[in-house]
Amino acid sequence: MRRFLLLSLGLAVAPACSPPGPSDHGKAAPPAPKAATPPPTSAPAAPEPELIPRELLFGNPERVNVQISPDGKHLSWVAPVDGVLNVHVAPADDAAKGRAVTADKARGITQYFWSYRPDTLLYLRDTGGDEDFHLHALDLKTGESRDLTPYPKTRASVNGVSHLHPDVVLVGMNDRDQQWHDLYRVDLATGKRTLVERNDQKIAGYITDPELKVRLATRARDDGGIDVLQPDGKGGWKPFEQIPFDDALSTHFGNITTDGKTLHLRDSRNRDTVALYAVDLASGEKKLLLEDPRADISGALTDPRTGAVRAVATNYLREEWKALDDGITRDLEKLKAIGPGVIGVTSSTLDDQTWIVAYSAAEAPAVYYRYARGSGELTKLFSARPALDGKPLVKQWPQEVPARDGLTLVSYLTLPHQSDPEQDGKPNKPAPLVLYVHGGPWARDTYGYSSTPQWLANRGYAVLQVNYRGSTGFGKEFVNKSNFEWAGKMHEDLVDAVNWAVKQGVTTADQVAIMGGSYGGYATLVGLTFTPDTFKCGVDVVGPSNLITLFNTFPAYWASFMQQWYLRVGDPRTEEGKQKLLDRSPITHVDKIKKPLLIAQGANDPRVKQAESDQIVEAMKTKKIPVTYLLFPDEGHGFARSENSKAYTAAAEGFLGTCLGGRVEPIGKDLTGSSITVPVGADIVPGLAEALASHTQAIKN
Repeated sequence: MRRFLLLSLGLAVAPACSPPGPSDHGKAAPPAPKAATPPPTSAPAAPEPELIPRELLFGNPERVNVQISPDGKHLSWVAPVDGVLNVHVAPADDAAKGRAVTADKARGITQYFWSYRPDTLLYLRDTGGDEDFHLHALDLKTGESRDLTPYPKTRASVNGVSHLHPDVVLVGMNDRDQQWHDLYRVDLATGKRTLVERNDQKIAGYITDPELKVRLATRARDDGGIDVLQPDGKGGWKPFEQIPFDDALSTHFGNITTDGKTLHLRDSRNRDTVALYAVDLASGEKKLLLEDPRADISGALTDPRTGAVRAVATNYLREEWKALDDGITRDLEKLKAIGPGVIGVTSSTLDDQTWIVAYSAAEAPAVYYRYARGSGELTKLFSARPALDGKPLVKQWPQEVPARDGLTLVSYLTLPHQSDPEQDGKPNKPAPLVLYVHGGPWARDTYGYSSTPQWLANRGYAVLQVNYRGSTGFGKEFVNKSNFEWAGKMHEDLVDAVNWAVKQGVTTADQVAIMGGSYGGYATLVGLTFTPDTFKCGVDVVGPSNLITLFNTFPAYWASFMQQWYLRVGDPRTEEGKQKLLDRSPITHVDKIKKPLLIAQGANDPRVKQAESDQIVEAMKTKKIPVTYLLFPDEGHGFARSENSKAYTAAAEGFLGTCLGGRVEPIGKDLTGSSITVPVGADIVPGLAEALASHTQAIKN
């Protein structure tokens, strides 16, 4: 059975249609100055590389999210139609006969997967970034698309599909109660839904088997722990296991094998890093499948017929796969031979004989292959961004950065050609640095291709991405060290990383900007308010400015996760907790801002509401502190439409060029088709006011 997790209950920004992050072995390559103390002018100037147009980096990809249907008949992918991303399908043996099977003309379709019903795929779509995703079934024979969750203000939570019951899908829906999802069995042909579980007991999630039977459920406790329950046979629940608070973000129940006997569990209890176990559901006996003292389990490859785990990945500096089944060892070795980058199996047929494989590297966007396991034949299918072939993309270097208290921060350094023309990870001379902070905060940066670091490096900036404490993937202690440390030790980690980069000759202390989305946007605001002399400027994308109003406006369906926020960040229900949250809120310290700031916000963001950006912009205006504010009426927690991505990056590029002196491609036509508005500060970014004067706004929800 295939189970699905749509979105995490954190503040991480998930860019639309980002290529998958495949995996391989990798080791740190710590940079060191080529001279003991290289002065900025000691090395001869390296020739500037070609300026890569923003269109190639942030425009629509050519083909992404490539999959094969379970029966092996169809090949599918996402590609633009008249500038809007849609799902395409072709005969598996003739990709040239591909055709668009969805006809979205606004936001696009990027999330889809195959059901086990012949010629039927499923896709998700929200409206304007509101994250109220509806699940649609598409019949390829008739061309009919049916909304399986046609209820207002309802967010579909896909539980899974099963080859044992190909004509149905299990879906959670919160149309009855916005806080809690009831579980339904939905007929793919008719759309009829049948109630499986009415959620009257604050169940956070259901774990089902391939027979589509509920075997377990989870429920949050007031102490931040989790009760794992199983049906008692009388319509109620009985205890199965407990997960303590310290393990609540790192212990998760996975798939159940087809025979219904074994559960796969990612577990951090009585240990630090997350290991993978096979649990006998009858006896409760646990068998260790894989552990890594450095890092958590990051992925697993299962047999689509039996559900047995065949290979497991961990990710410290780069993802590493280990076969658990000798029958798959040859396959993994064959895939690793593609190149020195990273690989991932993105899709397979039910008989497990055909895989779709994605290969990429930091300096190479995803390339998709079809792999025939029987013969070992590997056939190249598509490149995600072939227009970038031959362009001066640069490498990314994993690092281990020490924090002031001795904690190791796994980080990733990208150097521009101008400072590292040999591309060996060692700067010849300092470059302006952009500290690019990931969202979450319970997420992480990983090795691989990403448009933003490549864009910044091409403009002449070094880019440092830091897994500050609270980032996931490095054990529960690393996560738990972030409790109540927003704007505290979490921010100190970022400052320590900047100081490390200065000591390594990567940059100079007076040429550092901070930039990020979601929690990374919050970190940007913290940087300019709590440490106003550390950064020369900041770019905040959908970042919260007031932790009180942030908590008060979280989506209703985050109810089961709220204790994590209260016990890890702060509890606004008490006066003491409320004061601590205010103390850690950038809005409280707005008068300390003295460096340039650009803010970008989606008007429909359900996680970080528009008011988070509005209130700090208004506070800055009141105190006559300059700010540039970009507002997109048809976006949510990040940018899904490529036109809006290009408009944002065009403005951010001009802003950073003024601040750090990097190269700037003129705005040109990069506002075309976007919904951008700039309520405040357009005149601060060179050329932005003039481009807006001739811009015709296009709002597409």
